[in-house]
Amino acid sequence: MLQNINAPTNTPNGMGNVASLSVIDPFSGCGGLPLYSTSVAAGFPSPADDHIEQRLSPNSFLVDNETSTYFVRVQGHSMIEAGIFDKDVLVVDRSVTASIGDIVLAILDGEFTVKTLGRSRKGPRLIPANKDYQVIEIQEGQQFEVVGVVTGSMRKFK
Repeated sequence: MLQNINAPTNTPNGMGNVASLSVIDPFSGCGGLPLYSTSVAAGFPSPADDHIEQRLSPNSFLVDNETSTYFVRVQGHSMIEAGIFDKDVLVVDRSVTASIGDIVLAILDGEFTVKTLGRSRKGPRLIPANKDYQVIEIQEGQQFEVVGVVTGSMRKFK
């Protein structure tokens, strides 16, 4: 079961590129799906049982700390060069200490955004991964908080 937390949607300044924030219920996952031991270049592995390495639960693969992890659905295009696209679901862990260069979920002046955490001589900055977006320099007096570090992502093709 997921609990939704209201979050701003995309705004003209490129800030609010998180459409929804959901808390993971770690006990509602599936029992696991087959993980094949053979690598696949551009096809599908033989479904023969002797190729199955183990069963893999998406939660066990993507979530390290269940009590501090959220799913976040992205809305917007500011992180496409980092492989984060509109409608992707990001895995955000609040227990991970953010470092310069990490992709983070942040709140700036009440708006959620996903960007790379950076630092300039003046202080922290939020760096998009799209040349069409501006770097956001955090100014004195602005409300700024790193909510968590993006530790994974999911994308559905169909």
